[in-house]
Amino acid sequence: MDQTANNAGGPLATIRVETGLSIIIPTYREAKNIPFILARINALRQEQNLVLEVLFMDDNSDDGSIEAIEQSGFDWARIIVRTENRGLSPAVIDGFRAARYPVLVCMDCDLSHPPEIIPQMMLALSSGQQFIIGSRYVPGGSTDDDWGIFRWLNSRVATLLARPLTSAKDPMSGFFALRKADFDKHDEYNPIGYKVGLEIITKCGFRNVGEVPIHFSDRIHGESKLSFKEQLKYIQHLRRLYIYKFGNAMHLLQFVVVGASGVVVNLATLALLLLMQLPEAVCLAGGIAVSVVTNFLLNRRFTFSYARHRNVWRQFAGFVGASSLGMAVNYSVALYLRASFLPETTTGLYLAALIGIASGTIFNFLGNRYIVFRKQYVRR
Repeated sequence: MDQTANNAGGPLATIRVETGLSIIIPTYREAKNIPFILARINALRQEQNLVLEVLFMDDNSDDGSIEAIEQSGFDWARIIVRTENRGLSPAVIDGFRAARYPVLVCMDCDLSHPPEIIPQMMLALSSGQQFIIGSRYVPGGSTDDDWGIFRWLNSRVATLLARPLTSAKDPMSGFFALRKADFDKHDEYNPIGYKVGLEIITKCGFRNVGEVPIHFSDRIHGESKLSFKEQLKYIQHLRRLYIYKFGNAMHLLQFVVVGASGVVVNLATLALLLLMQLPEAVCLAGGIAVSVVTNFLLNRRFTFSYARHRNVWRQFAGFVGASSLGMAVNYSVALYLRASFLPETTTGLYLAALIGIASGTIFNFLGNRYIVFRKQYVRR
C-alpha cells in the first residue's frame, strides 16, 4: 500500500546514518550545476552529520564536469565517465551497483530536486517502507508556476499510464531512495528512457512505497534532456514493464490486437484485388495470404519479440501450421456447440461462431507462445 510520509514543519532532528548513504546523480553536460549541487549536499552533510558519497554517473559529457568535481575538494564526491550503454536509466543502475553504502538515493543534477529533503526520505525508510519518492503530487508537494498546462498534462498522462504498475502518485519522479540490499536482490534491470524509478518499483515488486512532498524547481543552468524521443522511449519502457508484471495476459492482448489488424489487412487486400478484376477466389485467397504474412511479422516483431533473432522461415512454417490447426479448432468447436448445446436459431449460430473464434484464437496463441516462439531459457 502506498503511503505519504509525514512532512512536519520545523527543523528536523539530526539523523545519523552510521552505515552511510550513496547519492547517485546521472549527468550529461551539467558542469555548471555541479558546484551548486555539491555545495547544498555538503551543507546537509555537515548539518546532519551524514556519512555519504556522491557518484556522478556521466555520459562522457566532455564539458568540464570532471574538473568541476576535482576543484570542489570534496573527497566524498567522485565521477564515473560512461562511454557505453549511455542513457539516464542505465547510468543510475550502474551507479547503484557501484555504490558503497547501504542506502541509495537518486536525484537530478539540475537543482530541481531539493537535497534538503533526503533526511525525511531516510526517516521514512527507517520506518519500514521499501521505496521513498520525492513527490510533486502528494499534499505539500508543488512545482514551479511556469510549468505550463502541456507539461503538467504530459506528466499526468504518463502517471496514469503507469497506474497498473503502482498506485504511487508520482512514480515518474527521478528523486527516490531505497536500500541497496533490496536493489541487489534483482538482476533483471533493463530500463530505457528516463523513468528508472518505475523500473525498480516493478522489478523489485515494491508494495510499501512512501512519498515525501517536495517542491520541484525548474533548472537554472543548462538545457532539459527531455525530448519527444525520450517520451516515445517511455511508451516502449511501459510495454516492457507490463509484459514483465502481467506476462501471458500482455502477450495475449498483443496477439489479439495483431489479429484484429490482420482483419483490416485482409479486407484491404481483398478490395485492392477486386479492383484489379481478378477472380473472386483469387481475391479471397490473396487477402488471407497477405494477412497471414503481416500477422506473422507483427507477432514476431512485437508480441514475441524475445524470439525474433531465430530462423524466420522455420518460425513462419510453424506459425502457418499453428494457424491452420487454430482454424480447425475454431470450426470444430463451433459445429459441436451448434449441434449439441445452442438453439437452432440465427442467434445460436452467431454465438457458436464467436465461441469458435475465441477457442481458435486461444489455441493459436498457446501454440505460438509455447511452440513456435517458445522461450529457450526458463528461470528457475
